Order: sequence, then structure tokens, then C-alpha cells
Amino acid sequence: MGEYGDVRGLRLAVVGNPDNRRVRLFAQAAVGAGFAAPRIVPWLDVLRGGGADFAPGEVVRLDSPGEHPEVDRLLRGTDDPTRVEGGARWYSGFTAAVRTLRGGVRLDDPDELAVLFDKRRCHAVLERAGVPVPQSPTGGGAVAAVAVAAVAVRGWAHLRELMREHGMPRVFVKPAHGSSASGVVALETAGGGRLRATTSVESVGGRLFNSLRVRRIGAEAEVAALVDALAPDGLHVERWLPKASVDGRVVDLRVLVVAGRATHAVVRGSRWPMTNLHLGGVRGDLAAVRAAAGPAGWGAALRVCEQAAACFPGTLAVGVDLLPAPGWRDFAVAEVNAFGDLLPRLAGLPEGPAAGLDTYQAQLAALSSARAVRGQRHASL
Repeated sequence: MGEYGDVRGLRLAVVGNPDNRRVRLFAQAAVGAGFAAPRIVPWLDVLRGGGADFAPGEVVRLDSPGEHPEVDRLLRGTDDPTRVEGGARWYSGFTAAVRTLRGGVRLDDPDELAVLFDKRRCHAVLERAGVPVPQSPTGGGAVAAVAVAAVAVRGWAHLRELMREHGMPRVFVKPAHGSSASGVVALETAGGGRLRATTSVESVGGRLFNSLRVRRIGAEAEVAALVDALAPDGLHVERWLPKASVDGRVVDLRVLVVAGRATHAVVRGSRWPMTNLHLGGVRGDLAAVRAAAGPAGWGAALRVCEQAAACFPGTLAVGVDLLPAPGWRDFAVAEVNAFGDLLPRLAGLPEGPAAGLDTYQAQLAALSSARAVRGQRHASL
């Protein structure tokens, strides 16, 4: 049954925020699959108590520390979920906390998590492995897998210089440790010095906040101030690739890969560059996308996602954000998300290993077959 035996006889433990729906949904799926109710270890206890210990027979799942004011305060220095700043502090605190977890059979490798939560490092790892990604002007594949980007964006003037040097008039500017489009700026420049930035970020009293309202900015002074304010926390910059469209909306895909296989897919469409649902995006018609791509294109899309997930063999499940080019023949990976499995009530792809299962049931099924545990890190006490 694999390196650690039949995992159906092992206990489950979840490090998460106990009242969060992620933890609740996973626990419900575990009990429904015949596992004992998981032991819940609160992130708050981990952060306040110097870590946590797990028995050799416990299978340890990490879930997002988000959506908890006190946990946010400890990690980012603020309990305001709309604040943009604090990403570098959050990253440092989170990765340090992960390394205070001792023992158990780990389903989320600490070294891989450190890469997944730094967009610059993740981009470099993917590119070095031959995974198609948008070109970055900050170093990309020339970076060692364990290093950050070769060029740190210092601010607006430096960003404009990099864009000119690499022939990139349209780029996405992303906080290196952000999520859910926090702090993202879609930037377009044109001849004559014209520019346009699209973002949900607003500046209030010298501080940056995420808004549910996407807006466009054309004044260079305002764009410069925004980029200069974002830069100290670290920025990832990538070429803005044209995307395929369905029903007048550009689309991308979130594909969940569990134990190396693509199991679930969601289409996200928008009239804005960012497709996040909380920013006005809509969940698209997967059948229409599959028809547009055709069997060859759809198969290629899933293979690219599985290729990206293979860069993180010690992590049970990742959510891959896939950018389809017009024509549905070429694809690029924008991001790989460690906590990308919150897709409630979504059934698995009918041709995949999780047909009819939701995202949590799919992971538990992978554990029950023990194929996912093979090769996972077995942390020592």
C-alpha cells in the first residue's frame, strides 16, 4: 500500500482555523469517507505556542491560515483583511510556523510551500522544469530553484525600464506573496507615453486596500505611487498574455491536481483582466470550453497542469491557474496554489480519477489508495 502502509488505518490531523469552512468541509468529507474525525490543530495555537507535535501515525494536512483576525494580526501585523501591505511579513511568519510542526506524515512539504507562496520562486521553478509560463523581465529561468528573482523591482521607474528593455508593453504586476488578486495591477503602455492600469487597489491615507471595485487609472503619478508602495513587499512581473474568450469574456481555468492527476476544473470569465469571482468574474461553462478546445486541446491543457504539479511532488494537491491562448492550442501557467482546493460542490472531471467526488473527497480517495502518500515527506520527531 505504499511507503507508509495502508493510510486508512492512520489518523488524520488538520492544521487550520477550526471555524473556517475549509476545515469544516474537509472534516465532513473525512468522516463520510470512513475516516475518524480529524484532530484539528488551530493555527492560533501553533503561532502562540511554538509549533505542534504529531504522532508517527498521523497524516497531517495544512489548510489556509486566512480569514481569522487574530491569526492575520500575528502573521501580517494587521487584522484588516482588506489591507494589501504586509505580504513579506506574512510569508516570513507563515513559512517559519510551518517549520515548527513536528512529526507525522506530511501532505504539504515545507520547502515546497516556501516556493508556492513566493510567485517569483514558483515561476522560476516552473520555467526551469519546462512548464510554459508568461515571460518575466526579472530573471525567470535563469534563477536557481531555491532563489528569488534575479532582479528585484525597486519601484515605478525601475519597472518602466524593465518593460522597455524586454519589450513588454503589457504586464501583470503582482505582490510576490499575495493571493486572490490582492494588490494585482494589469498595466498597459502605448506610444506617446500613454498608459492604463487596471486594479482593485485603492490608496487611503497612504495605505493600500483591496476593493471589490475594479477601476482603471490613467494618471502616471497615481500609477507610480501605487507601484512604489507595492514594491517594498516584493513584486512578481510577467508578460500579459492574450487569453481565449467565451461569450465575450476572457477566461482562464483553475485546475485542481491531486496526487499528480487533474481531478477538477473551473472556468472563470470576466470583462476585466482579473477573473476572480469577487471582482466581478463569473463561473463559465466548462462544457463550452471543452468543446472549443476539442479533445486534443483539452488533453493538452490538463497535461500542462499535471506537469506544473509535478514540480511539487511532496504536496498532495495544488490548484493550477491556467491561461489558454486564443485558439485553445497553447497554454501557460500563471500560478500554482497550495490552498487551491476550495471549490465547494464541484464534481470531479468525468474522465478523471475523481469522477463524482468533490475536491476533499478526491484527496481522501487518493489517501485511501495510498498512491498519494508514496514519496511524501515523513517528518521526524
